[in-house]
Amino acid sequence: MLHTRTPWLRAAAPVAVLALALTACGGKPDASVSTSGSATDDEQTSAKAAAKTGTEPTGPEGGERTLASGQSGSGPYREESGKITYEVAAQKVRVGTEAEAKKMVQDPKNANGLVAATAYVKYTNKGPTLVKGLAKVANGAAIYADGQRGGLLIGTPGNLPGCEDPVDIDDWRVGESHIICQTFMIPKGAKSLEVQWTADGATSPLVWKFTPAD
Repeated sequence: MLHTRTPWLRAAAPVAVLALALTACGGKPDASVSTSGSATDDEQTSAKAAAKTGTEPTGPEGGERTLASGQSGSGPYREESGKITYEVAAQKVRVGTEAEAKKMVQDPKNANGLVAATAYVKYTNKGPTLVKGLAKVANGAAIYADGQRGGLLIGTPGNLPGCEDPVDIDDWRVGESHIICQTFMIPKGAKSLEVQWTADGATSPLVWKFTPAD
């Protein structure tokens, strides 16, 4: 499942505006890092991926819902054109190496013990209208490893294999699906991995569990 690490790095590395902010375990202060200066606040985590599949839909309304890889849940997300209901399904997570992670940040020391993990999530517009402008639904997604949230890489390219860039999605019509990816820095060697997506107004997320690969 991790055989294509080198092409993945080639796709990600040319983006010079990746920004990473990590919060250390145990409530330690944030350590902000970037490849070109800007940064954002997020927490630390980790993972690698393996798979299961499922079919039964479920949603976030009654609390946290755990799904298998590829299984879909649904929930609303507010876009520029109004509140849209999405069907959401995490497909897989692709994990790189520590050496690759060091090449993705300005100061390689900031990536010590970390790897970059990309969540591939399929979103389907269920209505009631088309999505105008830049879709924000992927902002509800995050990767958690060993119970902690990863540090989001800002500016991660949409041209990773199998990923679409929200910038290129115009007038997202009802019934139309797109796979949008988010990349997070996570600790190397985590034992468990989750992709979470939280709908607007939901108190608990949809959760997809993955087993780290050997």
